Amino acid sequence: HKPTYESMRKSLEAMRAHCLNNGVTDISMPRIGCGLDGLDWNKVSAILEEVFEGTDINITVYTL
Repeated sequence: HKPTYESMRKSLEAMRAHCLNNGVTDISMPRIGCGLDGLDWNKVSAILEEVFEGTDINITVYTL
């Protein structure tokens, strides 16, 4: 099944909780959901910013 923006938000919220509970301070990822899954990077990026706002978690996004 393809992700939706809502399922992407829920997954990122779970990732944030995991990071905060386990001392993770850095995350590296590609533009998740935006290749074959077809989500728009501008929308996914905005969700990432909202979900991780107010944390000390650094996110690096790689583009190939």
